[in-house]
Amino acid sequence: MRLLLATAGSRGDVEPFAALADRALAAGHEVRLVAPENSGVELGDLDTVGMGVDYTRMIEEQGVSVMAALRNYRSVVRPVMRGVIVGSARAALEYEPDLIVYHPKVLSAPLVADALGVPHVMVEIVPALTPTRVFPAAGTVTRGIGPLNRSTYRAAGTASVMFRSELDEVRRIVGGRTRRSSAPAATLMPISPAILRRPHDWPASVHLTGPWTRAHRSATLAPEVARFMADGSFIYAGFGSMAAGDAAARGRTIVDVARARGSRCLVTTGLGGIDVPPNRLGDDVLVARTVSHAAVLPHATAAVHHGGIGTVHAAMIAATPSVIVPFIADQPFWGARLSEAGLAPAPIPQRALTVPALHTALDEAERCRPRVIEVAQVMSTENGTLTALTVLASIR
Repeated sequence: MRLLLATAGSRGDVEPFAALADRALAAGHEVRLVAPENSGVELGDLDTVGMGVDYTRMIEEQGVSVMAALRNYRSVVRPVMRGVIVGSARAALEYEPDLIVYHPKVLSAPLVADALGVPHVMVEIVPALTPTRVFPAAGTVTRGIGPLNRSTYRAAGTASVMFRSELDEVRRIVGGRTRRSSAPAATLMPISPAILRRPHDWPASVHLTGPWTRAHRSATLAPEVARFMADGSFIYAGFGSMAAGDAAARGRTIVDVARARGSRCLVTTGLGGIDVPPNRLGDDVLVARTVSHAAVLPHATAAVHHGGIGTVHAAMIAATPSVIVPFIADQPFWGARLSEAGLAPAPIPQRALTVPALHTALDEAERCRPRVIEVAQVMSTENGTLTALTVLASIR
């Protein structure tokens, strides 16, 4: 097949698509990946087209605050989404694929697929679009609300209204007149069934494949990280692209708790979620911008993180207990799901991260270790990219 993969967002939105592209290439398919610039994901050996948008720079400049996004909607958010919607459409039309596989943010993908006369498959990175009575849409309410759970999925339809003019621009480009596009031929969710049990009321066209990872790639560690790991056990802490609130206060809390517990600490600052003040530095603390979770987490005694699904999967695969400190979007959802399943302590909202709260959570995380090991064993048998590619190959 000639596949076009289109994704939008930060690193956690790009990495799964890169993993699927790798697998598809290895299987002999032609693949082009349309993605944001400067995502932090290694894409050098892939046929990649940029959208002309930089989510990393946007996060660094305005953080992940919802209020900041609303304030800068016209000047920042809307131009970025125009790049995603129109830029990906132009790339798809130029490539003329047999199948389009796309992130939900790429709102124009169904329109372009219909114009080309090819099927399209949506990749639901987190369960926020396919309604179920079992749990609420990720990114809405945290706890289940019973019969009203299905109603939480209605919010997903507002995006096409917010960006109607951009979608109309794509309609003009493809020469289409209809305002409605066809439904996806399938929906893929790169999520482990060991973490999220498949709801009974999902349609058969929805496939819970397991995570999409580049497990075949050997991770390269900076020399200082490799030396730090070789010196013994440590607590890992990192909040990815979450730039919000008092990063220095979080850094002080994490280092103080690690030291009080007699542990060393490996901290990744990401895009600004943690900042370790100079008076907390020492031989027992290593600060890096980013590290390979696959290489580092198996050696950590615990992982303190934001609860993005990519990090959740990485920690579970490593059999490393998590303390989830959610900020926004789907992170509270995963914190609640893991806690309900006995795989993690109750999540600590980022504004409530204190020394006593983190001490208690790390104690509880250790008690979750047997369940985490069980899930890691189950996940070791999953091959998400192969499962996804099998589904794609059946759509012709």
